[in-house]
This record gives sequence, structure tokens and C-alpha cells, in this order.
Amino acid sequence: MTTRLDYTQASPEGYKAFGGVYVYLQNSGLPKALIDLVYLRVSQINGCAFCIDMHSRDLLKQGLAVDKLVLVPVWHDARDVFTARERIALAFAEAVTRSDVSDADYAAAAAEFNAKELADLTYGIALMNAFNRLGVTFRTTPAAAA
Repeated sequence: MTTRLDYTQASPEGYKAFGGVYVYLQNSGLPKALIDLVYLRVSQINGCAFCIDMHSRDLLKQGLAVDKLVLVPVWHDARDVFTARERIALAFAEAVTRSDVSDADYAAAAAEFNAKELADLTYGIALMNAFNRLGVTFRTTPAAAA
């Protein structure tokens, strides 16, 4: 894989603006592991190799078991491996990423997360979708392929 453009260097102010949301989310009160799990799932759906690599490594550094990591793409079938809160966040991330948030999806997320948490979770999903578009478009090279 050859990177087409280093967008962080081409437009550092744009990258900094996205980075501001990223930093906010790290301090939002949502658990970092939950945010990174959602980032990973969104990146898997969007096929962003750079982000899949980065968030997998982040989760492993935080102590996530490899057994759990490899089941993220099929979390629906590995239900007992994931907490109820993680399952709801992953389901909501999938629905938002696919632009198909049903009333049932929203109600489940709103029942688990308070208003601020739900807004922050959605900011995180949206942010990762944006970063994935950049990574895929410009073919950002994952650490594993560098």
C-alpha cells in the first residue's frame, strides 16, 4: 500500500480541527476502551486499514484480550464476550455508520447512555467515519505495513 497524500501535512489546520474533537472525546467521560472499541468497529465497516491497525493496537495496549479483539467483527455471535453496554454501543455504531438508525436502535442506545454520553458517542462515531474516509481516500499506510 502506497500513501497517496499525507493529509496531516497537506492541511495541518484541518487535521488539528479533527484532533480537537478526538481530544474532547478522550476526556468526555466515556471509557477509553469503549470509544476505541467503537472506533475499531466503525473502521472495520469502512475498510480503513490504518485505523483498524491503530485501534486494534490501542485496545491491546489497554489490556483487551486477543480473544475479544478478534471477535469484534462478529460481536453479534459472541454476545457473552461483550458487556451489554459494549453491545449497545457497537450496534449503535453500526447503525449510525450505515445511516440506518431505527427507532429501536435509538431507543436502546438512549436507554443505556445518558443524553451527554449518547451525543458524545455519536460524535465519536461520526469522527471515526470522517477519519476513515481520509484514510481510505489517501491510503494511509498502517503501522503493520510500514
